[in-house]
Amino acid sequence: MRLLPFLLALAAVAQVRFTDITAQSGIRFTHNAGKSGKKYLPETMGSGVAVLDADGDGWLDILFVNSRDWTPKGRRTTARLYRNNQHGGFIDATAGSGLDVELYGMGVAIGDYDNDGRDDVYITALEGDRLFHNEGKGRFRDVTAASNIRNTNFGTSAAWVDYDRDGLIDLFVANYVAWTQKGDLWCSLDGATKSYCTPESYKGVSSKLYRNLGNGRFADVTQQAGLGDAASKSLGVTVLDFNNDGWPDLFVSNDTQPNKLYRNNRNGAFVEEAVAAGIAFGEDGVARGAMGVDSSDYDHSGRPHLLVGNFSNQMLGLYHNEGNSLFVDEAPRSTLGRASLLSLTFGLFFFDYDLDGWQDIFCANGHIDEEIGRVQPKIQFKQPPLLFHNLGKGRFENATPRQTAEFLRPMVARGAAYGDFDQDGDLDIVVSTNNGPAYLFRNDGGNKNHWLHLKLAGAKSNRSGIGAKVTVEAGGVRQSQTVHSGSSYCSQSDLALTFGLGPQTKAATIEIEWPSGIRQKLANVTADQRLTIQESR
Repeated sequence: MRLLPFLLALAAVAQVRFTDITAQSGIRFTHNAGKSGKKYLPETMGSGVAVLDADGDGWLDILFVNSRDWTPKGRRTTARLYRNNQHGGFIDATAGSGLDVELYGMGVAIGDYDNDGRDDVYITALEGDRLFHNEGKGRFRDVTAASNIRNTNFGTSAAWVDYDRDGLIDLFVANYVAWTQKGDLWCSLDGATKSYCTPESYKGVSSKLYRNLGNGRFADVTQQAGLGDAASKSLGVTVLDFNNDGWPDLFVSNDTQPNKLYRNNRNGAFVEEAVAAGIAFGEDGVARGAMGVDSSDYDHSGRPHLLVGNFSNQMLGLYHNEGNSLFVDEAPRSTLGRASLLSLTFGLFFFDYDLDGWQDIFCANGHIDEEIGRVQPKIQFKQPPLLFHNLGKGRFENATPRQTAEFLRPMVARGAAYGDFDQDGDLDIVVSTNNGPAYLFRNDGGNKNHWLHLKLAGAKSNRSGIGAKVTVEAGGVRQSQTVHSGSSYCSQSDLALTFGLGPQTKAATIEIEWPSGIRQKLANVTADQRLTIQESR
């Protein structure tokens, strides 16, 4: 009798397919890395993608960050905004949106920084980052100059976080290396022809923290917050409360430098604890080439754990939060580690793709060197994505082979995000590639289980609900998620939370711990509905 539920669950997972609907959806985006034969370092990095409600109609839109040619007389390429037509497709709404600005763009973060109820956009770029205020109806205004944000440091990933819990979301920007077009270095694999330099060739640069002062202005508080670190080469950031004290902490993934774990001191400053926590280096004591990152409670322990995408031959990092300020990397002894060893993972995230109540994993992969197969025959430039199904009790299985041929297509993937674009309950995937086309994968079959889609709206807390922790109990099982900006690589997934309930037709309780300290509780909530929860006053 115990075997029957397992077989039924396995059958349900086998029925979930991610269907490539890019062409039929109307998405025609192709990323421009500006490749011209000069082998500039940024050409290997790629740009991210954001999921947001740009026009406030309640349906998720997509924003692809783009780069550009290096010469002013080159092609004019900009970010592309695709508006959801509410019928399974998208319309290119870039023209006149205010986002059609030519930049060598990298990352993107979404959040309502002025609490007016609309999603604002922050884009990192080589020339200098940009902050765009949402004016409504899909129109944005560049307010960078007025905001006092001055980041021209090869920004990559970014995240909105109310680190001081004053009801205004602040901004963390991960910066990579001190690179300029004029100061580009000559590197070579054979001593004769130029190749792309590795990050070891360049000096690091400190990431930035900007405190939201209100009235659209920000202050650079990096140094007084204890986040100044000129040795870092940061590519990813995730916000998590790893010690469950109610204050948001930061994990920053670094490329060839030690990762950083910043514990929030609750007084406007952070303390770095990655070495003591066991997540600064790989298990061999050497800093990895870390790319994207995410955090989630994947085992119902009530604690957020970490997932880090690393360079090929390094496997993923799956750091289990032991609850005593220590993390243990579970990847080396798991299916996850073996399956990801040869992959170079940029974008990645936790999400419950089959709505069984357990957080699964998606990884977007692709190498940086087109000639890597000639040097290392087992590793390819274009790589298929990876999908891992959560079996519970900390175990994952490689569910990639059960997917469609289109999903398994090798690509040079970079950014990745999720959202329920067709509002059928299950989570779909969007992927950006470096110097190539974007892909939209529709989740077919994931909604055979029950679900709840929860959008949080703060009152005393920030309007986006960023930092709010939600715990759902259904069928005697408790699972928790936190609203967080950033994560993945240079990308932003839907800020709303989707909880899979499996066979349960209702949630016994929904508990919300707001950043303001207010706690709310809902009881006997019927499944398969989309709810907006307002913070109680």
